[in-house]
Order: sequence, then structure tokens, then C-alpha cells
Amino acid sequence: MIKFGPSGNSQRFYDEGNNRTIEAAKWLYNLGLNAYEYSFGRGINISDATAQDIGREFNKYGVEISVHAPYYINFANPDDSMAEKSYNYVINSCRKLQQFGGNRVVFHPATVGKMQREDAVALAEKRIAQLVERIYLEGLDNYMFCPETMGKINQIGDVQEIVRFCKLDKCLVPCVDFGHLNARTMGSLKTVEDFEKLVVYMLDNLDFYKVDNMHIHFSKIEFAKGGEVRHLTFADQMYGPDFSNLAEVLKKYNLNPYIVCESDGTQADDAITMKNIYYSL
Repeated sequence: MIKFGPSGNSQRFYDEGNNRTIEAAKWLYNLGLNAYEYSFGRGINISDATAQDIGREFNKYGVEISVHAPYYINFANPDDSMAEKSYNYVINSCRKLQQFGGNRVVFHPATVGKMQREDAVALAEKRIAQLVERIYLEGLDNYMFCPETMGKINQIGDVQEIVRFCKLDKCLVPCVDFGHLNARTMGSLKTVEDFEKLVVYMLDNLDFYKVDNMHIHFSKIEFAKGGEVRHLTFADQMYGPDFSNLAEVLKKYNLNPYIVCESDGTQADDAITMKNIYYSL
């Protein structure tokens, strides 16, 4: 079943008198949304008891939680000790995901740094393969681990690179951020066909299960020559992409992804807009 929801709590959530994530479950349910991404972007700092309480509440209302691992993961860092931290960030994020009762961990793969791009990608691929070994050792291979497409050109994470990583194991499922892809390609996602090319590429190179269950981030994003600058709202008229084009492709190929809106402050309302667009087709 296709799912729609926000990343984190929108401004409207707080304006309506809420202040704790545990309250988001009922709030989202009442809006007709059934997904929610909890970010550990700045660090994993939630207690076991709080995570379990949140998990029970979200399960009660049928809102599925995913988590985003810390932003500073970099599997292309030449320093092995820093890579060790990246492994732990992903594994520890999944431990919290267990307590939430979710099944998806999103993570940033790597940055190029001072290396040649192919050397950096190859190192990231090797390290992600080692991450998979740890996932199995920890007994976490029944969860989805989702390397994300990235918005800046010097970050590793175009579609080809993410597909390459996802071929390593069944537990690796793509997180496709279409706003990021649009930003790193200077606004290339303009038509239904532009989105379809990306989806067909994934279908040609990955098992249907992985594409059907892909994790999607969607928002309009301002970009400059280096790629992503900042997230916007659906009200923006200058930058894309347009969700209606992606919705047509999802319908055409009968795909049922988990779709998270990352708009700046309006993520819940824009998630509702995406859901309405999808079901209007």
C-alpha cells in the first residue's frame, strides 16, 4: 500500500497546540496520512522508553515510522575510524527503529571529498558491503536500509550510484529524493518522461520488489551551480519538481512506495497535496 506523510513535525502541528512527537500519530491519522519519518540527523538522543512509547502510539493509529540516520555518515571517508562511526550510526538508528516498530532506515552514503569520484564511489561501495555484513551479524537483515540520492554534486548519490549500492544485498532498498535529483541536475525533472526514465532505469537494474518498496523523499528545492541550496514549499513557483508528473509514473507502473514530504515547514500539508494528486488520477 502506498504511504504518504511528513518528515518531522510541521509548523501547523505546533500551531495547533502540539509539542511532542507522540502526539503526531493521532494528528497525522486525523489528516489521513499514514507515514512519518523521524530524523536522527543531529544525533541519536532519544531514550528507549520514549521510543517504545512513540512506537506504541504510532502502531495504534496505523502510521508507519521510518528513521533517518545521522547526516554526517560518510562511507567514503579514507579514515577507517570515521567509517567505524558511520557503521555504528546506521546500526544504532536501526535499534531505535526496532523500538518504534518501523522497518526503514534512510542514510546518506558519502561525499567525494578530495578523492576522484570513481575512487570515492568504489570505497563507499566496499564500506556499504561491510555495513551489510554487520547488519547480518546484528540480526537486522529483515529491515530495509535505504541509501539516499543526494542534492549536491560533490555528494555521492546519483541514481546510478544508489542502484549500484542497492545491488549489494536484498536489505538495501533505494531512497530516491526527487528534489535532490532535480537540484543536482539543474532542474532536469520537468516532464512525466523525465521521471519515467529514472523509474525505468531502476526497474531495469533492480528487483521489482525494491522499486515497488522504494523510499521516496519529495520537496521543491532551490539549487545553484553546486546543486541543492535549500528546501522550499509547494507554494514556490520558481523551482521544481512537480509531484503530479511522478504520480503518473507511479500509477503507470503500479508502484507502492513510502513517500515522505520534506517541504520547509509545510510538510504535512504538502504530503496531503501529494496524496490528493495521486488518488485523483
